[in-house]
Amino acid sequence: MKLSPRDFVHKYWRYAQQTQKKTGISAIAILAQAAVESGWGEHAPGNMLFGIKAKASDPPRKRQLLTTTEYLKSPEQGHRFPKVLSITEVKPGLWKYRVKDWFRRYRTAKGSFDDHAQFFLTNLRYAEAVRVGADPLAFLREVARAGYATDPNYFDLLAKVVRMIERYRPDTATTRTTSEEEEQALQLPPVERGEWVPARVPPE
Repeated sequence: MKLSPRDFVHKYWRYAQQTQKKTGISAIAILAQAAVESGWGEHAPGNMLFGIKAKASDPPRKRQLLTTTEYLKSPEQGHRFPKVLSITEVKPGLWKYRVKDWFRRYRTAKGSFDDHAQFFLTNLRYAEAVRVGADPLAFLREVARAGYATDPNYFDLLAKVVRMIERYRPDTATTRTTSEEEEQALQLPPVERGEWVPARVPPE
């Protein structure tokens, strides 16, 4: 179910703060990722709020096959996915893939936040992002640079959502936005989410 930015922040703030205590990563950045990856909670099958990839060898209870969009630099990468639905050249040197791929599944939303924390703490690709994790924009810039998602607009969208999350954080005085601003935030227009999730790189 899609939530308003205010309701989304208030529903998941405690989990984001728990992750911040474990990792040092800003709760604002964590919630911004969750909002973008799930479309403000509308697309979170199996409590998957962060769009983290699974492997075909993972236990069935921990994985789910979903449709997504990927942007890759070659039209010959279809072997990386269980099923390719379409491949379209969007500009010289960049192809848009519509594919079926494995994503993680969780019993609870808390499980998704806990896994998100472990993902960054144990994946060396994101070591620089974790190092600057207290700064939400610096963290998200490094996450995008390291290839968390293949969507070329990923960081720009996250930066916009960070500003919205900051308005509604429950530990400070909040400022009411206009309905137009709220509607723009809810649309999350730049992201290609497919049926459920935005463009993303396969697991290592």
